[in-house]
Amino acid sequence: MRRNWILKAIPGVHLARSYQRAWLKSDLVAGAALSAALIPAGMAYAEAAGLPAVNGLYASVVPMLFYAVFGPSRVLIVGPDSSLAPMIAAAVLPLAGRDPAHAVALAGVLAMLIGVFLLAGRLFRLGFVTGLLSKPIRVGYLNGIALAVTVSQLPRLLGITVAGDSLTARVTETAEAVLRGAANPVALLFGVATVVVIVASRFLPWKVPGVLLAVGASIAVAAALDLGDAMPMVGALPPGLPAPALGGVTVDDVVGLIGPAAGIALIAFADTSALSKSLAGRRGVHTGGNQEMGALGIANVASGMLGGFPVCGSSSRTPIALDAGARTPFSGMVAAAFVVVFMIAAPQVTAYLPTATLAAVVVVAASSLVDVKTLLRLLRMSRMETALLVATFLGVAFVGVLQGIVIATALSLVAFIRRAWDPYRTELASLEDVPGYHDLSRHPEGRRVPGLVIARFDAPLFFANGEVFAEHIRNLVANAPGPVKRVIVASEAITDLDTTALDDLVELDDELAAQGISLVFAELKGPVKDRLLRFGVGSRFGPDHFYPTVTNAVRSYKRTFDL
Repeated sequence: MRRNWILKAIPGVHLARSYQRAWLKSDLVAGAALSAALIPAGMAYAEAAGLPAVNGLYASVVPMLFYAVFGPSRVLIVGPDSSLAPMIAAAVLPLAGRDPAHAVALAGVLAMLIGVFLLAGRLFRLGFVTGLLSKPIRVGYLNGIALAVTVSQLPRLLGITVAGDSLTARVTETAEAVLRGAANPVALLFGVATVVVIVASRFLPWKVPGVLLAVGASIAVAAALDLGDAMPMVGALPPGLPAPALGGVTVDDVVGLIGPAAGIALIAFADTSALSKSLAGRRGVHTGGNQEMGALGIANVASGMLGGFPVCGSSSRTPIALDAGARTPFSGMVAAAFVVVFMIAAPQVTAYLPTATLAAVVVVAASSLVDVKTLLRLLRMSRMETALLVATFLGVAFVGVLQGIVIATALSLVAFIRRAWDPYRTELASLEDVPGYHDLSRHPEGRRVPGLVIARFDAPLFFANGEVFAEHIRNLVANAPGPVKRVIVASEAITDLDTTALDDLVELDDELAAQGISLVFAELKGPVKDRLLRFGVGSRFGPDHFYPTVTNAVRSYKRTFDL
C-alpha cells in the first residue's frame, strides 16, 4: 500500500523502475535538441523579466529536474515563459530599486511563494481552479500579455533605454527616442535579422531550432566584426552552478509579493494544466490536475531556492522535445545536464550576444500568444464573451499585467454569476404527435393544459437568482390564458439550492397558495430533495409535491381535476 502511494505521488520513481533501454537514444537526442533552445530562451525570458540572463539558465535547469521526478506528464517541459516574464517584472522591479542582486532575491522569493500557493492547492485538491478563467478571459489575457511583452522589448530592439513602466509611457518614450535619432541601427539590424531567421527556420526541411540558429549567428557575426562597443551586449555569464540568492529580502518585501504570487500561481497553473492535458490527450492517458499542481509547486520552490524565478509549462519548448522524439522526462534531465555543462565550460560565449537578439527572441515568442481566430469566432457567436475578451485585453495591456490578472479573474466570476443570475427560462407545452413537453417560445403552436403552467428554469437556485425564479413563475401565472390551479416546475436543471433561494421559494409558495395555486416539482434531483428536508420544509413540500417526470406530473393534475 505504501509502495503504491509512493509510486503515485512520485511518478519519477515508477519511471526509473520501468525505464526501457530502447528509449535511451530518443531521450538523449531530444535532450540535446532541447538544450539548444533552452539556453537562448532562458536568457531571453530572464532579461524580459528584468533579471540577469544567467538566472534564466538556473530557472531552466532546476525546475526541469524536479518536475521530471514529481510531474505526471511524460514529456512536459517546465521553465521560464514569455507569459510570466512581464508579471515577474511587474511584481519584482518596483521593490528592487534598480538593484539587480535584490531583484534576483525577490524573484526567488516570488517563485517560492507561488510554489507554496500551488502546494497548498494540491493539499486542498484545488486543481479545478483553472475553471475560474474561461477561454475568452484567457485569450484576452494572453493577447494583452503579447502586446505588453512586445512593447517592453522595443527599447532593447532599438538599443535604447526608457524609464517608463506603463505601456503608454514606453511607447511614448520609445517614439521620442526614435524621432530624435537615438535608436541604434546596428542593434535594430540584429533584432530584425533574428526575427527573420527564427520565422524562416520554420520552413526549413530539417528540424533545427530557429532560436539556436539566430542566437548562434548573432554571436558569430558580432564577435567576427568586434561589435562589442557598437551595441548593448549580454556579456559573459558568471561561471558556476545554481546557488541560493535570497539575501536582503525583508518582511515588507514578502508581504508585497503575496498578492502577485497568488495571481501568477493561477496563471502558471492554468497554462501548465492546459498544456499537460493536451499532451495527455494525444497519448490517450489522463493526468490529474491536483498532481500537476503539486509538481509545479515543487518546481517553483526549487527554482526560487536556487537562483531561479517563477516557471510554468512551456508551450514553445515542449513541442521541440516532442518533435525530437522525447519518450520520457529523462530527456529534460539530459537537456538540463547540457545547460549545466554550458554554464561551467563556456559562460564567456555570451560576451558577444546582443541584447537586441534576445529581445527579438522574446518578441517572436510573444507573437505565439496572439489568438485572433478565437476573437473572430466569438464576434460571430457571443457579444458578451467578446466583451469579456476585449475588457481583459485592455486591462492587461493598459492598466497593468498584475492588475490584469485581478480583472480577468473578477470578470470570469462576474460572467459566471451573470449566467446563473439570468439563466434561460421558459414555459413548456405539448405538441401534436410529439411526445413530451417542449419550449413554448420555440413552438408557439404548442398546446397548454387548461389551468396548468409548466415552467422551466435552467440553473441551480441560489442567492443571486432565487428572486428571478420567483418572478418567472409570477409572470407565467399572470400571463396565463385563464385561471391557474397548479404550477409544475420542470426541475432537471435545478441541481442545487441554498437558504436564500429557499426563502424565496417559500415566499412564492405562500403567495401562490393564497391564490389557490399549488406548486409542484418534476424531475427534481434526489440531493436537492434531501436538502429541502434538511432545511425543515418537508411538511410544506411533501412526497405529493414531487414527480419523476413532467408527464407524470401532468397526468396527476388531469386526474385531480377530471380533465
